[in-house]
Amino acid sequence: MDKILVRGGRPLKGTIPISGAKNATLPILAASLLTTGHVHLSNVPHLRDVTTMLELLGQHGSAITIDEKLGVEIDNARVNNFTAPYDLVATMRASILVMGPLLARYGQTDISLPGGCAIGSRPVNLHIQGLRAMGADIELGGGYIRARAKRLVGTRFTFDPVTVTGTENLLMAATLAKGQTILENAAREPEVVDLAQCLIAMGAKIQGAGTSTIVIDGVDSLQGCHHAIIPDRIETATFMVAAVLTQGDVLLTNACASTLYAPIDKLKDMGAIIDELDNQSIRVRSNGNIRAIDLETSPFPGFPTDLQAQMLVLISLSQGTGIVTETVFENRFMHVSELQRMGADIRIRGNTAHVRGCSKLIGAPVMATDLRASASLVLAGLAAEGETLISRVYHIDRGYERIEEKLRALDADIQRVSG
Repeated sequence: MDKILVRGGRPLKGTIPISGAKNATLPILAASLLTTGHVHLSNVPHLRDVTTMLELLGQHGSAITIDEKLGVEIDNARVNNFTAPYDLVATMRASILVMGPLLARYGQTDISLPGGCAIGSRPVNLHIQGLRAMGADIELGGGYIRARAKRLVGTRFTFDPVTVTGTENLLMAATLAKGQTILENAAREPEVVDLAQCLIAMGAKIQGAGTSTIVIDGVDSLQGCHHAIIPDRIETATFMVAAVLTQGDVLLTNACASTLYAPIDKLKDMGAIIDELDNQSIRVRSNGNIRAIDLETSPFPGFPTDLQAQMLVLISLSQGTGIVTETVFENRFMHVSELQRMGADIRIRGNTAHVRGCSKLIGAPVMATDLRASASLVLAGLAAEGETLISRVYHIDRGYERIEEKLRALDADIQRVSG
């Protein structure tokens, strides 16, 4: 099994491009099931989760063409299998996103209950409740969700609590429902907006994406489209943190600062120098003095939970003490024990991490527990003295495209090793 070896202590300097957003790509791939037309997607990242979703579409009957330069083309004219099996769904929670499109377009689907990162309970009850409110007959048994509907009917549905994948699933389903659907307390994430823009390009009638109320007027059919995936804001912010951690100077291209105001504000509070050079480039530097801060995760436009682990590393090397409060997932501090092995002074109390800044981290063998935890360990290794050997790095391949190659382009000493 592959591992990543990092030799720390080198400032990151140079330019790297940001890939397309994983969390926008996955629902948009699922949305292609809503039409028999050809869907052309560009800026699609090469990630394990994207490969899994493409495999899932393929077993449904989708014809998929991948071109390194042109992107991905999906032809769903011959979809004939409406089951999402356990062996695929268990590896990636986002597989649940095919439920809404299959039910809306074909009136039936059997979806295995999803898996993914072990970062706490992420139930699909709101997906089920919303689709039932739209007239679906849904049964659970044998580890599967069995859903049937002649045609979904528009409804008014309130998410409690807010859920990104739940919003996306009902948004997609509502595009082909009869009448109007109003989704209240909807997720406002940029990835939801990107999905809505793609659906609109397919002929959907959607208003309010990016706000807490989305209104969808159902149509009889959707058409093919061309769509470019937005830049990955979590990858962008991860490299921003890495630049500050290593006292580097990094230019990020194909980046969108408007989706990152909460992380940018926190990094500036810590002493980072951040310049938005144009609509697609961000320069990040460190003044050599990292100040401790407090932060609390929350749904967009708040501070993203997917960046909590990375920021915890940065606060660990700051001057002062900080408190990190996790409000989105109840089991997302599993990386703390590994950071403690490297010398981080962190104490967990309930859903908060109390961090006292230390002067240095020391490289050590560590183990990744989930996608973002694996990124935090890579960052810790970049800043630590000596060698850090990270195992179970298959997690990082789910969400970061060519991370070693990109970091080496910034003069990092990092490599993937076998064994």
